Amino acid sequence: MMKEYILRFHNRDKFKAVHPMMGELMKETFGVMVYQEDVIKVAHHFAGLDIGKADILRRAMSGKFRGDEEMKRIREKFFANCDERGYEQGVTQEVWRQISSFAGYSFSKAHSASFAVESFQDLYLKTYYPMEFMVGVINNFGGFYKSSPFVYFYELKKAGASLHLPCINTSDVYTNICGRDVHIGFQHVKELQGEMAQRIVEERKRHGSYLHLPDLIERTAITPEQLNILIQIGALRFTGKSKKQLLWQANFFLKKMKSHVPASESMFNEKPVEFELPALSDHPLDDWYDELEMLGFLIDNPFPIVDEDPARYPVMQEVKKSIAVGDEVTMLGYYVERKVVPTNRGEMSFMTFLDRSLDWINAVLFPEVCKRHPFAGHGFYRVTGKLVEEYGYYSLDVSSFRKVGYKERKYANL
Repeated sequence: MMKEYILRFHNRDKFKAVHPMMGELMKETFGVMVYQEDVIKVAHHFAGLDIGKADILRRAMSGKFRGDEEMKRIREKFFANCDERGYEQGVTQEVWRQISSFAGYSFSKAHSASFAVESFQDLYLKTYYPMEFMVGVINNFGGFYKSSPFVYFYELKKAGASLHLPCINTSDVYTNICGRDVHIGFQHVKELQGEMAQRIVEERKRHGSYLHLPDLIERTAITPEQLNILIQIGALRFTGKSKKQLLWQANFFLKKMKSHVPASESMFNEKPVEFELPALSDHPLDDWYDELEMLGFLIDNPFPIVDEDPARYPVMQEVKKSIAVGDEVTMLGYYVERKVVPTNRGEMSFMTFLDRSLDWINAVLFPEVCKRHPFAGHGFYRVTGKLVEEYGYYSLDVSSFRKVGYKERKYANL
C-alpha cells in the first residue's frame, strides 16, 4: 500500500481507484487508505456499516480488540451489505484485502499530523542549523543510525564542521560545538568511566585548563588504566608530545609521584620534572586503529585503512553519470546499516553503505544472495550488482558482496 501511494503520488492523473466511491472518499490520498479513520469511512460509507460496527472493525484490525465471533459477524455483514449495494464480488474482496493489509499498520490522522509537524520542525533545523542539529542528534543517542553513530559525525563534516577528537581541555561529557569546531564528548570513549569524565570536566571548570600531564594526575587522581585510555585517544595532544612519550611519562609520574598539594591549590605552580626520552613517533595507522578501538569509528574518512585501493572503484556520483540503469557495477562500500525482512523464500536485506566520498550506496539483497553471501559484520564490502532507479533514487540489486579486510597495523619505533 505504501508503494501504491508513492506510485499514485507521482502519477496522480493516471491511477484508477478500485471503485469510484473509494476514490471520492480518499481523494486527499489518491484513493489509498492512509489513516485509521479511512477504515471507518470505507466501512461506513462504502459498505453501509453503522459507525459503531465500523469502529469495532478498525479496532479489531489494529490489534485493539479481541473477539473472533464479533469479527466474523462484522465481516459477514460487510460482504452482505456490499452485495446489496450491487458491488462486484471482486471489488468487495479487493476493498476488504486493502483494509486487512493496511489497518494493523495505520496511525490516526491526529497522530500523523503531530509527527508531520515535528518532522518539518526537524527539517527546518537540519536545513538552516545543520551542525547544531547533528550535535543534538548525537547527544540524544537516538535516530535511525543509533547503531552507527559515525554517520552523524560524517554529516557534520559534510556541513563544514571541524571535528576534533576528545581533549581534556576542550571536550565535555557530551559533544559540544563552538562555531564550526565540534569537540567529541568523553561519553563516546569506550571504557572511559562516566565518573572520571565528569571529574575531569568539573575540575577544569573550577580551576582552569590543565597545564600538563602531571597537572592532570594531581588534580583528578586518575588511575593508570583511565589515563592510558585518554592518552590512546589523543586527549593530551595539546602537550605537543607523542602518545608513546606520554605513556612513558605517565608510567614514570604515577610510580614516582608522592601525594602533595595539587597545583591548582598550591601557592606556587611548580614546573613538572622533565627528562629525556628517545625519539618516539606515532604511526598514522596506529592512530587510526586507536580511534577505531576507542570510539568505534574514524573521525575522518575511513577508507585509508581498507586493505584495497579505493580509487579502483567508482563512487555513487560517478555511477549515476557513467553507468546505465540495468548494467552491472562493482563498488567498495563501508557498512552503515541493514534491515532484514522475512519472505516466503527466506530473509532478504536492505543494506546501506558509504562510498569513499562518504555518499550513500543503497543495496537490496534478495534471499538467494543472502544465502550465498551471509553478512559478516561491520567493515568494508566489495559490492557487485545491477544499477536500478526508482523516482530518481539509485540502488544496487546485489548479485554478490564480500567483506574486505583492514590494512595490517604497523607499530613504529617500538
